[in-house]
Amino acid sequence: MLPTDSIAVEFDAGIVGNTRYWKRQSRSTNQPNQRQVTLIEREQIAEHASALGLPDIAAGRVRSNIETEGIDLVPLAGRVVRVGGAVLHITAPRDPCHKMDKIAPGLRERMTNDKQGVLAVVVQSGTIKNGDAIQPIN
Repeated sequence: MLPTDSIAVEFDAGIVGNTRYWKRQSRSTNQPNQRQVTLIEREQIAEHASALGLPDIAAGRVRSNIETEGIDLVPLAGRVVRVGGAVLHITAPRDPCHKMDKIAPGLRERMTNDKQGVLAVVVQSGTIKNGDAIQPIN
């Protein structure tokens, strides 16, 4: 994932241009895609890097669409939030995949216990820009 200044998100489809952008079902559950947008805190990424003896983990390396600062995301699971011109439903904590250990051995294990970010679906289309606040609606 490459850093960018803004992203466009579309209702029930995800991030325009992203590989997960379309109305699809999960291959494993046949349920609607809950991974339209992924978010993680930069503070968590820095904590993981430090614990693993790394100077940093570059933006985008942990395969999240949005990296945040100053907000604890996992407690927002189940809530609806406004981010810039879009509205997202935070559905659940993210389940880190085996690819995290390719970044750094042990990273996947560290990305558990509320330190892994969250999954979201788009409930209102819009544009999200760097610096936009995340504001809980409900």
